[in-house]
Amino acid sequence: MASLAWNVALLTGLLASDLSVGLRTAAQSMAGTIGSAEPSSGLVVAIYVVLLMLLHELGGLPLAFYNGFLLERRYGLSNERLAGWAKDQLKSLVVGLFLAVGAASVVFAFIRQMPFNWWLPTGAVFAVLVAGLTNLAPVLILPLFYRVRPIERESLRRRLFGLAERAGARVLGAYEWGLSEKTKKANAALAGLGSTRRILVSDTMLAEYSDEEIEVVLAHELAHHVHGDIWKGILFEVALILVGFYVSARVLGLSAGPLGLSSPSDVAGLPVLVLVAGTVSLLMLPAALALSRAYERRADRFALELTRNPDAFVSAMRRLGAQNLAEEAPSMLTQWLFYSHPPLRDRIAAAQSFNE
Repeated sequence: MASLAWNVALLTGLLASDLSVGLRTAAQSMAGTIGSAEPSSGLVVAIYVVLLMLLHELGGLPLAFYNGFLLERRYGLSNERLAGWAKDQLKSLVVGLFLAVGAASVVFAFIRQMPFNWWLPTGAVFAVLVAGLTNLAPVLILPLFYRVRPIERESLRRRLFGLAERAGARVLGAYEWGLSEKTKKANAALAGLGSTRRILVSDTMLAEYSDEEIEVVLAHELAHHVHGDIWKGILFEVALILVGFYVSARVLGLSAGPLGLSSPSDVAGLPVLVLVAGTVSLLMLPAALALSRAYERRADRFALELTRNPDAFVSAMRRLGAQNLAEEAPSMLTQWLFYSHPPLRDRIAAAQSFNE
């Protein structure tokens, strides 16, 4: 919530104080130094985004340090040294800059061509980008932060491939996900789409959990692919992007003059787009989380039906809860605002009643 407050304060402050226009002027000046006397609009957008991102990261660094480093160490969850944390922050910034510059370039290119109806073609391009990132993240982004290698336990590999075959989900590999260099937490996933779909099991889970427990956790992950939850999530996100862009286009058109923007395509209006689209996403967050919890309950049921091993499911959930310091019985308000999964207590109770 503090991070959200910082984001809102930064963006509103930039707009209210004309600092956003100042950033755009600085970007134009820098672009002119780099290129010709009349710098391209695309270069100005890229430099503005870099300046805004650096300002955002600099101001939010204390919160990131507290949440990502100090808090994790206080509760004994982190294995990471300060240098390693700082290195990851830098890599995250570089990846974030690359994605943000690309996204903003697409948005403002369409705004220049279609000042009032840019939201529809932009949303279509973003739909392709979201699907592409979901597909490529396991092979391009994950290895930037974690060591990933094939699982060496042949018996477990055969077991997981057999599980995937019974579930009707094609996978292209089973990999050890090196979390232990950074955290004591455990996790597992079935990541990617189509040709990049692969099983990921953290080394922290491989070290402590039985094959039966790992199998039932992966059965839950397989359920999301069998039920098409990944694609449903992408469609929900794309719909959210379209609504956010539509509302942003209307607000930007009305506010360009009062904010001192030269036109809707003035990159100094980027904070307006981020604020409005972010507000739409925030308002829809409870619905998105409720939908996610429904998918997770169905995936739990699928895992139990596929493995017929509720005891392993219960023991795996209890291990994960203890290892990751999960709250077993959060309040309804906490679930409504923050939980993408059902509470641990509810998941265990459902498994215990599976054979009744």
